[in-house]
Amino acid sequence: MTTIPFKADHVGSLLRPKELLQAREDFKKQLISQKELTQLENLLIKDVINKQLDVGLQSITDGEFRRAWWHFDFLEGLHGVTGYIPDEGLQFSGVQTKAYDVKVTEHVSANLNHPHFEHADFLLQAVGNQGTAKVSIPSPNQLFHPNILNHDIYPDINLYQRDVSQAYNDSLKALYDIGIRYVQLDDVYWAGLAATEHRIKRRLRSEEEKQTAIKLATKTVNDAIAGLPDDLHITTHICRGNFRSSWAMKGGYGPIAEDLFKENLDGFFLEYDDERSGDFLPLKHFNRKDSKVVLGLFTSKHGKLENKDTIIERVEEASQYVPKEQLSISPQCGFSSTEEGNILTEDDQWRKLKYIVDIAEEIL
Repeated sequence: MTTIPFKADHVGSLLRPKELLQAREDFKKQLISQKELTQLENLLIKDVINKQLDVGLQSITDGEFRRAWWHFDFLEGLHGVTGYIPDEGLQFSGVQTKAYDVKVTEHVSANLNHPHFEHADFLLQAVGNQGTAKVSIPSPNQLFHPNILNHDIYPDINLYQRDVSQAYNDSLKALYDIGIRYVQLDDVYWAGLAATEHRIKRRLRSEEEKQTAIKLATKTVNDAIAGLPDDLHITTHICRGNFRSSWAMKGGYGPIAEDLFKENLDGFFLEYDDERSGDFLPLKHFNRKDSKVVLGLFTSKHGKLENKDTIIERVEEASQYVPKEQLSISPQCGFSSTEEGNILTEDDQWRKLKYIVDIAEEIL
């Protein structure tokens, strides 16, 4: 149970307590100061660390409590990337997010004063030796969605890829220097390249564009992690969209698996909680001896516990393609990819995470 990713792991984001949501609203209205908001965040993060430890998790996150979005908060902190409000939000199945996005406004580079480094240091100190502090950030591939790149600044996409990968390499090295040893790259981009149905229409691509993008996505990640210390464990989570218990994409991993598994990562968190994810056949392309597949067999979109016998059967099925010693289990996504959170209670969340830990201890 002690190798990263752990036999029972989780994607990272956790439901925001009501007092945190209220404090963030009060801060927007200038009713409280940044110092007061940060003090409350610190208290609630320490509390959520203890709750993760109580259910038996070994990878411990800050629940992304300081963020409004799983990705924009980090991306807009890079030099050359700017947040803005577009005409509409992102369309999910039956629901739309708040309107927000990022765009490239100058050459991209790391920001070594990025607030996420301070946040990571707080997490590391708060966890101490009780568990392993885990930091999740968006994959560099997130900057390759249509409408983000400014072609006047980067007429050559290969130069853009070089700068994005270098910005991430520098950022990951900074996290390592702080003391972080477990980082997860959250990646919706890969899922979009595999999708047979995509609700976010402005992110659609032709088949020819997809094939080019697939090759570039592998290179972007591998360049981003090249030359980093061996004891910095980096995983990725492939996500089909997670907002208010809804989704944005359908489609199995078949079209991308061969190239996805060429990323030189320690683990691949894959969504397998419902029929939208396809079957395990694409796992035949996983031939890495020094990595793991984390099966997201449990949904984070509702609180009902999955049938234990079904979970055991699915792990056995997946082990036909990946040796069981290289398998882990987790929720398919976080419980609160945005501050709004999925539609379940905090008790549901902790019950499900404890259930995952218990099953992992029994069967893996």
